Amino acid sequence: MSDLEILAARFEADRGHLRQVAQRILGSAHEADDAVQEAWVRLSRADTTEVDNLTGWLTTVVSRVCLDMLRSRQARREDPAELPVVAAETADPEQEAVLADALGPALLLVLDTLGPRERLAFVLHDMFAVPFPEIAEIIGASPAVARQLASRARRRVQGSDPTNEGEIRRKREIVDAFLAAARGGDFGALLELLDPSVVLRADDAAVSMGVSALVSGPSEVAGVFNGRAKALRTALIDGLPGLVWALRGEPKVAFAFTIDEDGRVTGIEQLADPATLAALAIEFL
Repeated sequence: MSDLEILAARFEADRGHLRQVAQRILGSAHEADDAVQEAWVRLSRADTTEVDNLTGWLTTVVSRVCLDMLRSRQARREDPAELPVVAAETADPEQEAVLADALGPALLLVLDTLGPRERLAFVLHDMFAVPFPEIAEIIGASPAVARQLASRARRRVQGSDPTNEGEIRRKREIVDAFLAAARGGDFGALLELLDPSVVLRADDAAVSMGVSALVSGPSEVAGVFNGRAKALRTALIDGLPGLVWALRGEPKVAFAFTIDEDGRVTGIEQLADPATLAALAIEFL
C-alpha cells in the first residue's frame, strides 16, 4: 500500500467526524461535503510526517475551510435562511438526521445571525470541546478573543430564554458585591463570593503589566483584589456583568466574570490586550 493510500485510509476514518464539524459550522450538508473534500485535497498535498494528531490537524483544516466559506457567503450577502440545511437527493440520509438533531431550525436561524468567527468559535468549543488556543489559531486571534467570541455567540443562542434578564440582574448583584468587598478590604466577604475552584487568568498584555498569568484558589484570588479595586467600575462586558478599569473613558483592562448557578465566582479573565478590548462590547453601568 502506497503512502497516499495509507493517508486516504486515515482520512476516511475521520471523514464522519469532519463532516459533522463542517455541517454544524455551515448548517448545510452539501457545503459540508465540499469542505471535507477540500480538506482531503489539502491533506494530499501536505507534508504530515511530523503531525502527531492527524484528526486534530484535519479538524483545524476543515474548520479553516468552513471559515472561508462563511466569509464568502457573507461577502456575497446571501440570505442565510435561503441556504439549504441539507443537500437535496444526494445527501446521506443518516447525516441529514444527525444535522437535524444537532441543529434544529430555531438554532440555525440564530447561528445565521452570528458573524463567521463567532459562529466558528461557538460551534467548535460548545459542540466539539475544541480548546480556545486551537480555535484562536484558526480564526487568527488570541485565546481571550476566541473565548469572548464564543461567549457572545452563546448568549445570542440563549437570548430567547425568558430568565436571561433575571440571570443578568442576579450576576450584576454578585459583581457589585464583589466590587464593594474589594474596595472595602473585606477579605471574608470576598471569600464567600468565590468558588473553591476559582481561577484568575490574565492575558499576555496584562502579564506584561506585572500580574500573574494564573492565580488559583479563593484566598489567592481574593488577595489580588482585596483593597485594590478603587478605580474599577461595573460594566456589561458582551452583555454580562464584569469590572472595567478605564482611562478617560477608554477601557484599559476588563475583568470578565464566570458565575455558576449557586452564585459563586468560578473564574475571572483579566483582559488588557487592545485588540481583545476592541472586540468586546463594553457598557458602563
